[in-house]
Amino acid sequence: MKGHASAPIGVFDSGVGGLSVLQNVRAELPHEDLLYYADQANCPYGERSPAEIERYTLAAVRWLKARGCKLVVIACNTACAFSLSAVRRTLEQEGDDPSCIVGLVPALKPAVLQTVSGVVGVFATPVTLQGSLLQEVIEKHAVPAGVQVHKVFHPRLVPLVEAGAANSPEARAVLREVLTPLAQAGADSLVLGCTHYPFLEASIHAEFGETFALYDSGAGVARRVRSLLEASDLLNPGVAPGTLRLFTTGQASGVQAVVQQLLGTAVEVESLSARSPLSAVPGAEVHS
Repeated sequence: MKGHASAPIGVFDSGVGGLSVLQNVRAELPHEDLLYYADQANCPYGERSPAEIERYTLAAVRWLKARGCKLVVIACNTACAFSLSAVRRTLEQEGDDPSCIVGLVPALKPAVLQTVSGVVGVFATPVTLQGSLLQEVIEKHAVPAGVQVHKVFHPRLVPLVEAGAANSPEARAVLREVLTPLAQAGADSLVLGCTHYPFLEASIHAEFGETFALYDSGAGVARRVRSLLEASDLLNPGVAPGTLRLFTTGQASGVQAVVQQLLGTAVEVESLSARSPLSAVPGAEVHS
């Protein structure tokens, strides 16, 4: 993997959901500088075609790489389900190292290992639920263990998190609707297969108590990032806390308060537009 140890790590998601992964990366690697790219002009990706998802993901990765990122985390399960292999292949064709791209896989393996009831739910977007990445994990881990996997989805939840309403009465009502049948089916484990969903944990516990053990990919991704940087001698040698810059293809003013709520601290959000440096990156135009 190429780059400079002092270069930033890039994190990309369709919206603010990837901040759940970013928090894990910051906790694991507190001295690393981070750039976060939220493609809110095109969010939610769960409603996009595979071709659109691939185009938007490649644009974001190229933009982050153009700003010097030594490694990029695609912190979006939907983007990974349809774009991860294609993005790595494209970077390799362009002479870049595909190992600098870290993707997500729903955390089904630990849920399968820990379930007592033998029934596990995967809570994600339709694109992730239908994708080959999840199916491969099911066949590799759940099927041999005889564990039943129930797939669940609701279209309102990502927009609610994007609007800063993860702990609202409306969010809890939606969670009751979608997760009650899962509880009735005997599930004792719930895989949060969308990076927006860890921000719903308080609402899930408020409605269902300890019915479900919750699993997400954030901590595992952060450990993977550390491992890759260590192997390439690219860990930032500095001792000062790393910096954080956030960019959105949407309206920065609209997301500022949501970011502060989710991260628990004030961070300036910078808005990208057609006239931003993004437009100078080939193939990285923002489509609204």
